[in-house]
Formats: sequence, C-alpha cells, structure tokens
Amino acid sequence: MQTHSVKLSREGRVLIPSEVRQALGLHEGDALSLQLQGGEIRLFDRNHALKRAQQIALKYKIPGTSVVDELLKERRDAAASE
Repeated sequence: MQTHSVKLSREGRVLIPSEVRQALGLHEGDALSLQLQGGEIRLFDRNHALKRAQQIALKYKIPGTSVVDELLKERRDAAASE
C-alpha cells in the first residue's frame, strides 16, 4: 500500500494526487463516498463499492436459483397470508 501526504485546505478540501486518480480511474465530477471508520477516513468510489457488495452477496446465492424469483415468491406468500 502506497501512502501519499496531502494537506487540508482552509475550506476542508483535500487534493487527491493525480497518480491515485489515474490508478482508480477517477474523473472530475465522479461521485465518491466518505466513511469515518475507527478514527480514519475512507474515501471510495461508489462503483467500486457496488462491485464489492455484489461479490459479497454472490457468496450467499444458491447456484441455479433466481434471486428475483425468490423475492417475488416471498412477496406473494406474504401477501397471501395477510
């Protein structure tokens, strides 16, 4: 892991070094998420976070089943029992 030294401006802005932006494929106007975790700031791009969440969810998917079909069945069963 490479560390970069940055400064906080009077307005609270931090400049992300160009080599970091290039490595992450970040461009002006991209949406980022900022998270405070254990006294540290985590800054990440939302698309990367979505891909990571999808990979985590895949661990729980049963092969050969449709998550959409399962959800629809659960909703129909719940509606029928009301």
